[in-house]
Amino acid sequence: MPEYIDIAVNLIGSALEKNIDDVVQRAANHGVSPLIVIGSDLPESAKAIECCRAYPKRLYCTAGVHPHHASDWCSSSTEQLKQLVDNAEVVALGECGLDYNRDFSPRPMQRHAFEEQLALAVELQMPVLMHERDAHADFFAIMKEFRGELPGALLHCFTGDRRSMEAYLELDLHLGITGWVCDERRGQELAELVVEIPDDRILIETDSPYLLPRSMRPKPKSGKNEPQYLPYISQYVATLRGQDPKQFAARTYQNSVEFFGLAI
Repeated sequence: MPEYIDIAVNLIGSALEKNIDDVVQRAANHGVSPLIVIGSDLPESAKAIECCRAYPKRLYCTAGVHPHHASDWCSSSTEQLKQLVDNAEVVALGECGLDYNRDFSPRPMQRHAFEEQLALAVELQMPVLMHERDAHADFFAIMKEFRGELPGALLHCFTGDRRSMEAYLELDLHLGITGWVCDERRGQELAELVVEIPDDRILIETDSPYLLPRSMRPKPKSGKNEPQYLPYISQYVATLRGQDPKQFAARTYQNSVEFFGLAI
């Protein structure tokens, strides 16, 4: 019986794509199923949908345009995205948001693409899966405008500080926690904050193949993160929160089912 849902897997366009069968099966062997496959731009989202059709009820996906690709957003993008999210395999709109750390797309274009996608999510009444890095002020301002009309909003791979966490919880966002919290160098502040996320607002993810938990022993020889390692992250977070690992896993599983509206 599955015990975990990995809410963010970069299965398409990453090092995992060439071994999808093995990745999905290894995850299932460790009780991790289904997986939510991330769509980072429109072509990748279309590929994610096709991939999900090959693994019914084992894979679901998002469809959207990541801020790195915001410069590709054009007048026809809304209609293209609307057609993509009309597929049953798509359970959230995204990954959308703002990234001022790398600025692969100009910031005004990031904000425009983000607002357009949020407006579409409101129109279609779909939950959104979002990205924010070093862009708290603008992200919060935009979300504050749209949040009241969105059925659900998830900030995945949350690595912010206390101020941003409190602000996002005030907006009733769900927060996705990755293996970043297992890094004694970069994740120390998050390890302290994760204790304060309400039970009904926390989700867990690998964001694989990235963010392999630094504290994991033994280290995978491949050096890549995979959904099969989600139980390690779950137990680590449960221990930080002082909660029973099985109860924490069950709660985050149910949170994921409810957020994405999964028919499980």
